[in-house]
Amino acid sequence: MSNSSWSRVCLLLSLVTTISFLGASSSDAAPPPLETVAPQEVGLSASRLRFIDGIVAEGIDRERMPGCVVLVGRQGRIAWLKAYGQRQLIPDAVPMTTDTVFDLASLTKPIATATSIMTLIEQGRLSLDDKVAQHIPDFGTNGKDAVTVRHLLTHQAGLLPDNALRDYLDGPELAFERIHQLDLRAEPGTRFIYSDVGFLVLGELVEQISGKPLHEYARSTIFQPLGMTETMFLPDEALRKRAAVTQQRDGHWMQGEVHDPRSFALGGVAGHAGLFSTASDLAKYAQMLINGGQLGDVRVLREETVALMRKPIEVASGLRALGWDVRTGYSSNRGDLFSDQAFGHGGFTGTAIWIDPELELFVIFLSNRVHPDGKGSVNSIAGRIGTIAAASIFNPPGE
Repeated sequence: MSNSSWSRVCLLLSLVTTISFLGASSSDAAPPPLETVAPQEVGLSASRLRFIDGIVAEGIDRERMPGCVVLVGRQGRIAWLKAYGQRQLIPDAVPMTTDTVFDLASLTKPIATATSIMTLIEQGRLSLDDKVAQHIPDFGTNGKDAVTVRHLLTHQAGLLPDNALRDYLDGPELAFERIHQLDLRAEPGTRFIYSDVGFLVLGELVEQISGKPLHEYARSTIFQPLGMTETMFLPDEALRKRAAVTQQRDGHWMQGEVHDPRSFALGGVAGHAGLFSTASDLAKYAQMLINGGQLGDVRVLREETVALMRKPIEVASGLRALGWDVRTGYSSNRGDLFSDQAFGHGGFTGTAIWIDPELELFVIFLSNRVHPDGKGSVNSIAGRIGTIAAASIFNPPGE
């Protein structure tokens, strides 16, 4: 090829690359935060929503939590966003703000880990009925060779809830070797045993298949496309300063440092805990699921993938979905008036999110109920707030 011909080829390639880049950046721009409107604009009664104030005040007075942030969204917009109480009591009182960053604890399971797994399934790199040992051969010991991805997502693998903390104290490599050697507590598919261990394995599976650690994969595949810039494992310094304080570890207060001891021992990134976020960021994620996997011009999941993820699945003690709770003994933070389509999850630190596609409604409750002494309790509070949110709808669908 002559020099002039080669130059023309290079110029053409350069133009194609530039055009492709411009097209991608215009169509893939992260969606803006959801608009905040008066409740009546999305068919909600402001007077009924104000009952939330009394429920929260009662919870703070009874020391169920030092404070919280409550967000109610409907029809793609935010109708209620309010901060209550304090995000820190000791050593100094610091007021709660609506942009407070929270340790989401087990909300990590559906939002980061299960959603990442669903993207890999959508890409054809994984199947729900794949044996986990197909991808992580060492996991298949001691009868675990029959455990599938579906079993892990629905807590039906037969794994114990948690193995000993000492198993994690010699670094991640040895921690997962010890997880791989665990015995089963039940035959896969026969019992519902809520298990952090199962989601630790799912986080490992994300890394094994994608080639990226869970926090990097979730960030690039879910959070960055949605513009969830305040949602991450290992929050940066700016976010840590806005974080709600939890408890003390080794003589210092945990602020922006994961509360869960196993996740902490693994460096702050794990499939069961470690994600941090704000109410407004979580609103974008919730609306994406209500929209069938898309927010604005950004599509994170296909509609059929979202439908599969949230479809109720019968387990021994009720209904679960893939990564989500629907109706089980863990559903005390669920609003009484949600439809049968509703799904959600809670977190140990005092967090909950429930999403109801039929009502076009989502409710986010974020607290640091473990501050300062680990004695708070908020599941019933979150559930009552969800009931109020659903009761505030003027004309619920189907009536």
